[in-house]
Amino acid sequence: MYDAALSSYEYDFDVNFLAIRSQQQSLNLAYIYLKGDADKPVVTLLHGKNFNADYWTDTALFLQKKGYGVVIPDQLGFGKSSKPTDYQYSFAVMAQQTKSLLASLEIEKTIVIGHSMGGMLASRFALMYPQTTHQLILLNPIGLENYLKYVEYKDTDFFYKGELAKTAESIKAYQQKNYYDGKWNEQYEELTLFMIGQLNGADKDRVAWVNAKTYDMIFTQPVVTEFKDLTVPVSLIIGTRDRTGPGRNWMRTGVEYELGRYDRLGKAAAALIPNAKLIELSGLGHLPQVENFSRFKAALTEALAH
Repeated sequence: MYDAALSSYEYDFDVNFLAIRSQQQSLNLAYIYLKGDADKPVVTLLHGKNFNADYWTDTALFLQKKGYGVVIPDQLGFGKSSKPTDYQYSFAVMAQQTKSLLASLEIEKTIVIGHSMGGMLASRFALMYPQTTHQLILLNPIGLENYLKYVEYKDTDFFYKGELAKTAESIKAYQQKNYYDGKWNEQYEELTLFMIGQLNGADKDRVAWVNAKTYDMIFTQPVVTEFKDLTVPVSLIIGTRDRTGPGRNWMRTGVEYELGRYDRLGKAAAALIPNAKLIELSGLGHLPQVENFSRFKAALTEALAH
């Protein structure tokens, strides 16, 4: 069983904390910082919604071996960071806090890599802080569609009810179906253990409410509408088997659009973003960096050279 702060859940790297003041609350932002060579940029890795900083281990080690410094935050509401229940979560505030973290580490420019929901955050960061963003790399990001154009709006209570109803079996079934094409192994299972532990922990209600509140950002704070305004070098690494489509189960009446077709979305996004580089990985799904790290690191190396 794990508490809201994952106090007894061990990450692969040492975890540090930045004290922040936000929305009349004193909060802690957890992060990992691996130093690199002085002549190499620092890479900031932004996690997805169903993950935390710890799943970036292989990517971080690969980058550090190539000389890059690496910063991996747990965003507020996630991982080992504070989880305030009375809080307005937004990609903008998360981008601002990430910027504050970098400033505290005296990092003036960074390569930003965002996966899944972290791709929406990375996009917002690059739009807000282009002078800080050396390069933007989006790895199977959600937000390549403006979801409320196609799906019904749901109140946070809807998501809270869904979070409370989750079980170890339902978490596994969702990821097995949607992330890994029906396959399952020990590595995939390990990525679910922190969620299952929190389901069985004393802070289950707090975690469920915060998880519910952070769903709202995905539906009400689109970034795809501003892709044309990106001014930094952008690469998209897309596992084309991915079919992640938030809101698929509550489509608006009369809408026949198919959400989550990453075999199409990568191309559409690249067409919107000025001078974007698209790297497609056929046969891979939502987590290329977990499903086939060898293919992913080749794609990442190509993207870093963009």
